[in-house]
Amino acid sequence: MHNTAFILQLSLSQFCFAINMEFSGTNNSYFITFSSFFILFVAFATILNPIFALKSCEFPAIFNFGDSNSDTGAMPAAFIPPNPPYGETYFHMPAGRYSDGRLIIDFITKSLNHPYMSAYLDSMGTNFSRGANFAAAGSTIRIPFSIIPHGISSPFSLDVQFLQFLQFKLKSQMIRKQGGVFAKLMPKEEYFPKALYTFDIGQNDIGDGLLSNLTIEEVIASVPDIVNRFSANIENIYDLGARTFWIHNTGPIGCLPYILANFPAEKDDAGCAKPYNEVAQFFNAKLNESIIQLRKNFPSAAFIYVDVYSVKYSLFSSPKKHGFELPLIACCGYGGMYNFNDSAGCGEKIIVNGSEVVVGSCDRPSVRVNWDGIHYTEAANKFVFDQISTGAFSHPPIPLNMSCML
Repeated sequence: MHNTAFILQLSLSQFCFAINMEFSGTNNSYFITFSSFFILFVAFATILNPIFALKSCEFPAIFNFGDSNSDTGAMPAAFIPPNPPYGETYFHMPAGRYSDGRLIIDFITKSLNHPYMSAYLDSMGTNFSRGANFAAAGSTIRIPFSIIPHGISSPFSLDVQFLQFLQFKLKSQMIRKQGGVFAKLMPKEEYFPKALYTFDIGQNDIGDGLLSNLTIEEVIASVPDIVNRFSANIENIYDLGARTFWIHNTGPIGCLPYILANFPAEKDDAGCAKPYNEVAQFFNAKLNESIIQLRKNFPSAAFIYVDVYSVKYSLFSSPKKHGFELPLIACCGYGGMYNFNDSAGCGEKIIVNGSEVVVGSCDRPSVRVNWDGIHYTEAANKFVFDQISTGAFSHPPIPLNMSCML
C-alpha cells in the first residue's frame, strides 16, 4: 500500500506540474493538452489498479544523437581514443567515453534492459541489434566552421548524424535480408517506429562559438538558427518513422572549468560564470519553444523535453546536499584554480620540474562533479539520470520508462 500511495502521489504531482506548465507556457496556450490528461489518467488508474502504474515501455531499440555527453566510442574510433585514467571507475580502462566511467545514456540504456550502445562509427565488435549511437564528441547542431584535426569541432554535426542514421536504416535492412552472420547484429525493421530516440546536443554550439572569439551577444544571436537546424533534423528523423523523442536541454556551461579558466566573468552564488549560463538558458528556452511547436506539428509523436540544466546546476549550487565536493574543480587535470589547463589535458604527458608525468585523476572521483574540465564524472552522470528518469524534470512530466505511452 505504501508503494501505491507513493506512485499515486507522484502521478498527481506530475499532473499538477503539467497543468502549471500549460498555464504558464509560451504562446499563451492556456489549455490542457493530451499529455496532461494522460498523467491524470495514470493517477486514477493507479487508484483502481496499482499494477497499471508499474507497467513500463518495452522499447525494442534506442537510437542516440549528440556530442561527448553521450558518445560511447565514435570519436575514439574516428580519431585518437582517450588515454587512462579515462574509464577507470567502471570499465577500468578507456572505453570510448569522455569520463571516468558511464554516461547518462549508459544509465538510460541499462534502465530499459538494453546493452550498452555501440557507436555507429566503431567497426570493432559492435552489435546494432538493439539500436545505434550516432553521438560524437565535439559535435554541434550546425555545420561547424572549424573542424578537427585542424580545428576545434567534430565533423559529425547533427546533419551528418542524421545522414548516418538514414544510411544505417537502409543498409541494416539490406544486411538482414541477405542473411548470414551479420544479419543478427542489425535491428529488425519494425524496431524503428517503436524505438526510443534520444538527443543531447547543443553545448558545443555555444562553447565553440566562445572559443572562436565570438562575443556573448554574437553567440546569443546564433541561437535561433541553431535551434531551427535542430528542429529540421528532428523532422527528418520523424519522417523516417521515429515517434518517441527524449530530448535533453544543455547544461550550465558557465560552471565548467574550461569556461571558468578561459573566460573570466561575473560569478553567481555557486561560483559559476553567470553570463555564460545565461546563454545556455536562452538556448534552452528557444529549444523548449521549438519542441512545443513540434508537438503541434506532429501530434502523433511524443516529444519529451528534459531539463538536465536544472539537475546539473544543483550539483554546483548544493554539492554537499547531494554528496559531492569541489564541483568547480576538475578531478583529472593540472594547474590553476580549477585544475584545468588547455595544454595539460587529462591523461596527457607533460613536463613538471624537468620530469615527464601523466596528468592523473583525483583520489575520489565518486564525490566529484567534473571529470576533466569539460565532462562529468560517472557519479554526477548517475545522479542526473536518477533525477530525470522519474519525469520530475520533464515536460510533459512523464517518466522515461513510460514515455512511449503519450
